[in-house]
Amino acid sequence: MSNEVNPMAFFQEPSVADLRLLACPGAEELTDLIDRHLVEWAKSAGVEKDSFIIPCECPRFQSGDAKGLVKESVRGDDIFIVVDPGNYSVTYNLFGYENHLSPDDHFANLKRLIQAVAGKAHRVSVIMPSLYGGRQHRRVVRESLDCAVALQELQTMGVRNIITFDAHDPRVQNAVPLLSFDNAMPTYQVLKSLLKKNPEISFDKEQFIVVSPDEGAMSRNMYFSSVLGCNLGMFYKRRDYTRVVNGRNPIVAHEYLGDSVEGKTVFIADDIIASGESMLEVAGNLKKRGAGRIIANATFPLFTSGLAKFDQAVADGTLDYVVGTNLTYRLPELLTRDWYVDVDVSKYAAYFVVALNHDMSVSSIIDPIKKIEALLAKRG
Repeated sequence: MSNEVNPMAFFQEPSVADLRLLACPGAEELTDLIDRHLVEWAKSAGVEKDSFIIPCECPRFQSGDAKGLVKESVRGDDIFIVVDPGNYSVTYNLFGYENHLSPDDHFANLKRLIQAVAGKAHRVSVIMPSLYGGRQHRRVVRESLDCAVALQELQTMGVRNIITFDAHDPRVQNAVPLLSFDNAMPTYQVLKSLLKKNPEISFDKEQFIVVSPDEGAMSRNMYFSSVLGCNLGMFYKRRDYTRVVNGRNPIVAHEYLGDSVEGKTVFIADDIIASGESMLEVAGNLKKRGAGRIIANATFPLFTSGLAKFDQAVADGTLDYVVGTNLTYRLPELLTRDWYVDVDVSKYAAYFVVALNHDMSVSSIIDPIKKIEALLAKRG
């Protein structure tokens, strides 16, 4: 079979084993969307299947202890477990208090479900769009390396594949060099949604520029500027290394390096919007430099400090809109904002599932350059 992705044809080929999905608490929305694509592709190939999802849960005892529970047989199945470590909306009762699950709790639930599968599955793969502990990717002083240890733990538990999206630093896979680790970038899906939101946008280098908000985000912004054929600028964070505030050195200023942004549409891509202060400071700096429209993109739109600052920035004309994805939990009120563009990446994730289930190459899925070229050529 050719490297061209044809998920419907995959279902006509022999698979590794029967495909099944498990959703960790908080990852039900994304799992349901992936399941819909799989069911549709299977039916088009003549395979009648209502759902690939196996019901599961992680109930809590009154003391706060939990356990993983898988409600159907998984013996011999090819299991894909979906987890969203960033979903802060899941709650449980602890001694009369309502507790929200932290990333640590979500990772513990993932391990509970792997334990519940108890080695009976043919293979276990994990879809973890937002990599647990991914922001703590390197050691500067005496500090933990949470992501590296977590990956090693999953490998020890028998996980065969890990699929993540827009890892903060994909080099964390060096901790598990023998484990299959795929880091996908939703670049094509973002550009497609951007053009749907704003069809008249021009990517001409005289009218459009990509700007990296810091040195850590350079690689993803370089990719955007390369495929769009436009110029690239960047900010670097000048920090005060004499002080530590909330575990890190505070930022003194954002310094800009690059071509003039005057009158241009500026596209700023990052992996996470947490409080959003850095993104808004960068947008404000660009506006002072005469930038026209400013579009922010974050794969994981967490908005940990709420939406008020962004509402104000849009009202002030500092920011035009934010493009995010459904790879993590989003505030319900965020989805009602006119300035927010939600990108559905579930079909992209489903491609990985069906390809891995048939032991097919995922290289053409990871590198969507042909799709991006076709998208740009279609609009001339």
